[in-house]
Amino acid sequence: MYYVYLLQSPKADDIYIGFTPDLRRRMREHRTEHRLWRLVYYEAYASEKDARLREQRLKQHGSGKVELKKRLRHSFELHSQTGAG
Repeated sequence: MYYVYLLQSPKADDIYIGFTPDLRRRMREHRTEHRLWRLVYYEAYASEKDARLREQRLKQHGSGKVELKKRLRHSFELHSQTGAG
């Protein structure tokens, strides 16, 4: 499987979108490098090409990122209020 994922920093407006074939390993790397980032959302794809295209669309087209933030607004609010990391 291939994954497109969204991380949230302690600053509620700051998100990171990435791609990986190994989500657990990548999360360990993020936690080592940037401890406070939190996994908020991910999508799984059987095709690497589909996953990479989705990542590019989310990064390049603001509307995709805005739509995800709307869909996940309660998750973002919860993380911001608790200060969880």
